[in-house]
Amino acid sequence: MKKLFPVLVLLGAGMSAALPQAFAETPAATPHKKTAKHAHQHAAAKADDDDRQPDLAGHVRVDFNCELGNKLSIYENTADTKRIGLRWHKKMHELTRVETTTGAHRFEDKEAGLVWINIPAKGILLDSKKGQQLANECRNNQQVMAKNSAS
Repeated sequence: MKKLFPVLVLLGAGMSAALPQAFAETPAATPHKKTAKHAHQHAAAKADDDDRQPDLAGHVRVDFNCELGNKLSIYENTADTKRIGLRWHKKMHELTRVETTTGAHRFEDKEAGLVWINIPAKGILLDSKKGQQLANECRNNQQVMAKNSAS
C-alpha cells in the first residue's frame, strides 16, 4: 500500500499536467464519433419514450374546451379508476390518481410534470416542473351545460 500511494500521486500529477495540453489541441467544434453516436442513441430513446402510448382499450374519451382556445381529451376506463389517458398538444400521457382530502379528482404524470385536477365545475392542467398553469377553465359538455343552467 505504501508503494502504491507514490505511484498514484505521480500519475495524478502527470495527468493534471497533460490535460490542459490535450484540451488546447482538441478542436471544440469537432464532436467525437462516440459522442455523436451517444447523442443519436439518446435522441432515439427519447423518440421511443415519446411514441410510447397508454393502452386505451375500453376507455371513453371526454373532450374539454379550455380558456384561450386550448383543448384536451381525457380517456377514462370505468374498470380502472387509478389511471387516465390525457391528450395534450397531440401527445398522449398516462396519469395516475393521487388521493386528495377535498374530493377533487387529481391525476399526475410525474415524469412529464403534468397534473390534471378536475372538480364538478371545471378542470385545470398544471405543469409542476415549471410551476405554471397550462390550461384553465377546462369544461366538458356536461360541465358547460351545468354552468349554463346555473346562470
